[in-house]
Amino acid sequence: MAGNKKNKHIIELLILFIGMPAVVLVPIHSGIRAAIILVAVVYAIYMSRKDRIVQTKALYAIPEYTYWKVILMRTALLIGLTVVFMYFFHPENLFIVARKNIGMLVGISLFYSVFSVYPQEFLYRTFFYARYKHLFNNKSVMIFTNAILFSFAHIVFLNPLVLALTFVGGIVFSLTYQTTKSIMLTSIEHAIYGCWLFTVGMGEMLAFPMPK
Repeated sequence: MAGNKKNKHIIELLILFIGMPAVVLVPIHSGIRAAIILVAVVYAIYMSRKDRIVQTKALYAIPEYTYWKVILMRTALLIGLTVVFMYFFHPENLFIVARKNIGMLVGISLFYSVFSVYPQEFLYRTFFYARYKHLFNNKSVMIFTNAILFSFAHIVFLNPLVLALTFVGGIVFSLTYQTTKSIMLTSIEHAIYGCWLFTVGMGEMLAFPMPK
């Protein structure tokens, strides 16, 4: 019985985290791609409720002890590295959205944080670690696998820099989630980094709408 459950979860993992992202490489309408992603998220929510693997309170709780100092240090490092990168390699795009359309910057950042970041963190952190932890005997291997899958979810961009950034992000967000057990805090950290990349001028490679 245990073997059947393990095999079922392996197949499920492959479908959700490899099959679904691979489908978006097919030249289909963006609405269909969005629907496929929505199906994956809805399925994860359904299974989470059905098997009671995630408590409702865990979806919005922020731990009492502070983890903000770590997040602030990481943010400062990201800001420094990306400003230098943009200044030397793409100076024409440095803070382009803030310079041309501050309303777009605010609106897209809010939309991204709520409708993109949180569902991603629920699927790749909360659901993944609750659902598949029994498949891994080693915590480091589990985090590495999660980061690989999170990076693969961005394969549609066909950009090595995006894949590298999201792999590192997958490790960072996994460490935050594993340490705090807070999807909300992990989502806030994810949103900070993503919104900053948009702000600094790297939004185009991440498929953010850009000002003309």
